[in-house]
Amino acid sequence: MNGKALPATALLLSLLILFGYVRPAMNGSIAQAKSQIAFDNQALDAAAKYQAEQTTLAQQRDAIDPQNLDRLAKFLPDSVDNVGLILDLNALASRSGLTLSNIDVLSQTGGPSAQPAALADPDKPVGALSLSLQAAGSFAALQTFLAGVEHSVRLLDVTDFVVKGSDTGVYNYDMMLRLYWLR
Repeated sequence: MNGKALPATALLLSLLILFGYVRPAMNGSIAQAKSQIAFDNQALDAAAKYQAEQTTLAQQRDAIDPQNLDRLAKFLPDSVDNVGLILDLNALASRSGLTLSNIDVLSQTGGPSAQPAALADPDKPVGALSLSLQAAGSFAALQTFLAGVEHSVRLLDVTDFVVKGSDTGVYNYDMMLRLYWLR
């Protein structure tokens, strides 16, 4: 009996090890490790695709003429730069013969504010801000000023315009300008 008991005990012991330790380990921690490895491999594949796309976009950006990039940065800057814009508008008005008397940065509600608010949705890539201008000068000076605004390297829209008459030939103008920037 000794000859048959040893193989039967070994078989029973091996079945206990198989069903008691190996199968639970295969279905538990090893299965979790395999699924984590698969997830990590997907993340690595996505990172490799992202890196390849980033390299392609960088090569395309580097192929663009730097002068065109500078012009684009002036046309649609990456910040509002109120002070620079007001100085440019004042210089344009001076060259045109207009006198600017009041410039206000307007909030979203249309009134003056100390903290300018964007008129566009914050999720959009382009922001907008309104400026209220009051000026005085002749009609020819106004035409020259508006032509300068039209040909400005900065993207500006005249959204509202009011002319107050005068017998002297010097008119008062109230204008609303909208400026844009890249967020």
